[in-house]
Amino acid sequence: MSRESASEAPLPMNHAEVADRYFLEMRCRVLDLAAALDRLDRAEGRADDDPRFAQLRNAIAELSTAELGRAERVQLAFSREYDPDWRGARG
Repeated sequence: MSRESASEAPLPMNHAEVADRYFLEMRCRVLDLAAALDRLDRAEGRADDDPRFAQLRNAIAELSTAELGRAERVQLAFSREYDPDWRGARG
């Protein structure tokens, strides 16, 4: 029997369904990120003063939390602070 009828919105997936559907994709993305970080570590020079990598470190730290809202906090790690005068600043 289907979990939803034609007139109802789909029910959210349970934990096992989410894991079954997304685990391999998530694993692939984590491995891809690890490989990119390894390439940076092997590259000549250092990125200690590069703000992009500070953003990455902050975003990766957010992934380790168990609190809901990780996606928002990761997005904010890459965002500029709100400037109420953004229109004037653009010239």
